[in-house]
Amino acid sequence: MRRFTALFALLAAVLVLGAVPAGAITGNYTDDTIHPYVGLIAFYDKDDVFTHRCSGSLLTPTVFLTAGHCTDATTGATHARIWFQQDAGVGFDGTNPAPSGYPVSSDVTSSHLYNYGYPFGFPDTHDVGIVILDKPIAVGDEGFVGGFASLASVGSLDRLATKRGQQDVTFTASGYGLSLSNPVKTVSFRKRLMATEQLINLRSHLTDGFNIQTTANPGNGKGGTCGGDSGGPLLYDSTNTIVAVNSFGLNQWCRGNDFMYRVDQAAVQAWIRATIGEAQWSLVRVANL
Repeated sequence: MRRFTALFALLAAVLVLGAVPAGAITGNYTDDTIHPYVGLIAFYDKDDVFTHRCSGSLLTPTVFLTAGHCTDATTGATHARIWFQQDAGVGFDGTNPAPSGYPVSSDVTSSHLYNYGYPFGFPDTHDVGIVILDKPIAVGDEGFVGGFASLASVGSLDRLATKRGQQDVTFTASGYGLSLSNPVKTVSFRKRLMATEQLINLRSHLTDGFNIQTTANPGNGKGGTCGGDSGGPLLYDSTNTIVAVNSFGLNQWCRGNDFMYRVDQAAVQAWIRATIGEAQWSLVRVANL
C-alpha cells in the first residue's frame, strides 16, 4: 500500500493480493540485509481475507511502527501478520504460499492496530500507525535476527537542515514494496530492499514541517519508494534512527519525489508513548542526530 496525492488530495493506492501486485524500493536499490527490524506486514479483515500490505519497523519486542493509512480502520483490516525474512515472498506465485508462510501464516501476529488519526488533513495527515504484537518477538521468529530501530529526537530534522543545509543530508529508505510500476508492468519481489535518498524540502505547501520531501530519482545513485513501502522507515544516513515513515507520492507510477511523515514531532512521539504505555516507551530508544 502507498498513497499518492494530486492537487493536494490524497488518493488511495491500495495493493490487493492477486490484482495489482503489491509493491519496493525503486531505482538504484540493493538487498537490505542490515536492517533486520524492518518487516513486511500483511493485513486481513474479520474473515481473515487479505486486504493490503505495507512495511514497518520494530521499536521494541512488541511495538511495530508503520503508516497510519496502513492501520486505518476504513481499510477493513482487523489483524495482521508480519515477516522479517529479507526475501519473504520467494516462492509465492499468487496461489501457493511462500516457504516463509507469506501470505497465509506467520508466528508474528497482531490484533491491535492503531492509527494516529489518518486522514486528518493536509499536509498534517497524521500518517503514523502502531501495531502491537500479540506476543513479544524472539530471535528466529519469521527470520528475525535481532535489533531494533530508534526514533529521532524531537526537532532533529529541523536542526539537521539548519546545521548542514539540504544538499548534504542523505537518508536510507527500506521496505518491501514495488521495484517498478508503470502502465505496462509492475515488478514486485516482496524482498526487503534499500536505497539512498536526499533531502529536498522540509518547509513547503506539501511538507510544512509535518512531512519530509526526498528524491525518488534513480539518477546519481539515488533510489525511491513505491507501493508496499508505506510505513517503512526513512533512516538518517547509515544509522538505525528513523526520522519519518513512508507516506505518499505525487505519481501513481512511483516517479518524482517521495514524501514521508515525520516522527520527530513532539505530538507524534506523545501519541506513540500514550498508545504503547510507559513500560514499552521506556524500551524505545530516542536518538539525537
